[in-house]
Amino acid sequence: MSGPLAGCRVIELAHIMAGPVAGLMLADMGADVVKVEKLSGDDTRRFVPPTIECESAAFLMMNRNKRGIVLDLKSEDGRQALQRLVRDADVLIENYRLGTMEKLGLGYESLRQLNPGLIYCEVSGFGRTGPYAHRGGFDLIAQGMSGLMSITGEAPGRQPVKVGAPISDITAGIVAAMGIAAAYAHKLKTGQGQKVDTSLFEAAITHTYWQSAIAFATGDSPQAMGSAHPLNAPYQAFQTADGWINIGAANQANWERMLTLIEAAELNDDPRFSSNAMRIENRVVLAETLSLVFLKHSTAHWLEAFEKAGVPAGPVLSITEMHADPQALAREMIVSTDHPLAGEVKTIGHPVKFSETPGGVKRPAPLMGQHTAEVLREIGYSESEIVEMAAAGVIKLADSPTQSQ
Repeated sequence: MSGPLAGCRVIELAHIMAGPVAGLMLADMGADVVKVEKLSGDDTRRFVPPTIECESAAFLMMNRNKRGIVLDLKSEDGRQALQRLVRDADVLIENYRLGTMEKLGLGYESLRQLNPGLIYCEVSGFGRTGPYAHRGGFDLIAQGMSGLMSITGEAPGRQPVKVGAPISDITAGIVAAMGIAAAYAHKLKTGQGQKVDTSLFEAAITHTYWQSAIAFATGDSPQAMGSAHPLNAPYQAFQTADGWINIGAANQANWERMLTLIEAAELNDDPRFSSNAMRIENRVVLAETLSLVFLKHSTAHWLEAFEKAGVPAGPVLSITEMHADPQALAREMIVSTDHPLAGEVKTIGHPVKFSETPGGVKRPAPLMGQHTAEVLREIGYSESEIVEMAAAGVIKLADSPTQSQ
């Protein structure tokens, strides 16, 4: 693997999404991420349909660029194998419930005795301290408790709506990767490891920066506003003759440019719209006025006009339309891997580009046990020991020689 984290060894004891996102981010930046699955596999393997040649599409997405092994950590031999892995590792990621790793003798205090330089990252529902530390966490729960669902939706008083994507899961994984990278920089300077602790709850809270700023200043909780913005107007989606377009006329200069291109200069003389503060105060009537204008022409017409005027605007794309978008393709956000069973599998690319140490997606998601023997050999196990452990059900090996490559 190439990338700024090449040479960094990561053990991922994480399942489903938040922890695997952290591992995915590190792997895309060049780290050697060894995903350790239980005997029944990561639960995401059973998130079906859809499948690609019997492989879970969800698992294929979340675990590209990783090597995969299977260990029974409830067995002494399985725990010993993990401990041997830890001795030469830089990072361990886990997202089990509070106390699970400690019961197995694999908590931070135990493993740091084997490797004082170990960065031990815990991604949980609510963090490892506080009154909710014992609770399990899911994206939906975190979105609700963070306040996100109170500001998502068409208008106040309607049914709560979550963000369509599992945003607290994904953000927790990204935040965890950021914390790990910072701790790794500290380790390179000092040789010292440390524990990194983050959660879905905290990750979701970070998405309330604007709304929390308003609440701190006013004492009032902002409410759902559809696609509109609490601090700028017009800054929202408008229906066109054949679709939807997002308009970002979020400062006075862009507001005036927009009025010129839609041939509505008279609105600039309307005291209700004379400043951003007034446009926010009269947001509803402003949106109603502009909606009548945008319905006159197609999305393509307006996009071309906004492009020429230099006013930020963009279409509301479906997921498949986004996959085909020329900018997404040019930025390598849609890439492919060659999977041993599923064949060519498309996946989402890495969102950070490095000029000197480029990372990227190099490897498909592993099959169950695909790299078990390979990784065990690297930490000193003999072929006979590997065969014995497989026979005892402590590990799982690839189903065929071609799958171990």
